[in-house]
Amino acid sequence: MCGFAIFLGIGLARHRKEITLRRIAGLAAIDEAVGRATEMGRPVLYSPGISPMSRVSTMASMNILGTVAERVAAHGTRLLVPCADAVVMTVAQEVVREGCLRVGHPDAYEERDVFFLTESQFGYAAAVDGLMLRERPATNLYMGSFAAESLILAETGHVTGAIQVAGTDSTIQLAFFLVTCDYTLIGEELYAASAYLSREPSLLGCLVGQDWLKIAAILLAVLGALLSTFGIDMVARALVR
Repeated sequence: MCGFAIFLGIGLARHRKEITLRRIAGLAAIDEAVGRATEMGRPVLYSPGISPMSRVSTMASMNILGTVAERVAAHGTRLLVPCADAVVMTVAQEVVREGCLRVGHPDAYEERDVFFLTESQFGYAAAVDGLMLRERPATNLYMGSFAAESLILAETGHVTGAIQVAGTDSTIQLAFFLVTCDYTLIGEELYAASAYLSREPSLLGCLVGQDWLKIAAILLAVLGALLSTFGIDMVARALVR
C-alpha cells in the first residue's frame, strides 16, 4: 500500500505541470542568502553535520547540497564544505562537482573547498569556528545531524554577522538553532527540502504519496477511536491481524 501510494504520487507529479508545496521560509531564503554572499564577495559555508553517510539526515543534507551548489555556481560564489567524516567528504565532492556541471559552470568547482577536518565532535566545531572567523562567510547553512556543537557553530556564525539557515533531525538541538539562526527547518522539513528546492518530479511525487499515507493513517485512527467509543472494535482487530 505504501509503495503504491508513492508510485501513484510520482506518476501524478510527472503528468501535472505544478505540484503546490507549502512555503518553507528557510528554504525560500537560500536564494536570497546566496545572492547576498555574491554581492558582498564572500563565500557560502555549508556544514553537513557530524554523522556518517548512513544517517538519513546526512543523505538529505547531500540532496540539499546539490541544489545549493547549483545556486552558488550560477552566481559565481565560493562554496566551503567542511566535513567531519571522510566518506561524507567524498560524496560531498561529487555532489558539488555534479551541481556545477548541471548549471554549465564546471570551472566553479574547487576540490580543495570541500574538505575533511576531523571526526572529533568539538575538534570539528573549533575548526569550523576558525574557518568562519578567517573567511567571514556571508551565509552559513547547517543541514544534517548535529549534537552539542550546534550552539558553538551557530553562535560564532551569529557573531560574524552571517545569514544562517539550519535544519536537523536532532530535536534536542532545535532550540539552539532557533535562537541563533535566521531560519530553522523543523522536523520533516529537512527531508522535504531537496524536493522543495529542486522541484524534481520523482521527489515531489514521493512527498505527495507520503502525505496521502499520513492522511490515511490519521483518518484510520479517528475512525478507530469513534468505533471503539460505540463498542465496535473491527479496526483494532484488523490491525492486530
